[in-house]
Amino acid sequence: MTSSVTTADIESTIRSLEDARYAAVIAGDVDAFAAHAHPDLAYTHSNAVTDTLESYVDKLRSGFYVYHRIDHPVDRILVSGDTAVVVGEMLADITAGGTRKTLANKALAVWVREDGRWLLLAYQPTVLPEPAS
Repeated sequence: MTSSVTTADIESTIRSLEDARYAAVIAGDVDAFAAHAHPDLAYTHSNAVTDTLESYVDKLRSGFYVYHRIDHPVDRILVSGDTAVVVGEMLADITAGGTRKTLANKALAVWVREDGRWLLLAYQPTVLPEPAS
C-alpha cells in the first residue's frame, strides 16, 4: 500500500512546525528550535543581519534575543516538491541586545523535506510600513 500525501497534509504539517518553532523560541527551548532547523539555516532578521544556525542558536542561548510574544498569521503556504514556502507575518515583542522592541514584519519561511523530515532552511522578515496618517 502506498501512501499519498496531499498538499493539504503538507500545509497542515508546515503550520504545525511553524507553531512549534515559534513556541520553542518563546519558551527559550533552544534545542527544540534547533531540532526544526536545517544545518544550513539562513536566518535573516528585520535589521538585515543574517545568522547561521550556529550563530542564531548562540544568540538565543546567550539571551541576546529574548522573545516575549509572537503572533504569526499565515497568508498562504506554497508547496513545490520537497519545498514549502510560508508567506505571512511575524508580529512580536522581543528584547534584542538588551533593547525591548515591537516587531511588525511580513515574513517568508522556507522549509525543505530531507530524509522524510521537514526542516527550516531560511527565514526572511520585512518591516511593514507605518500606516498612513
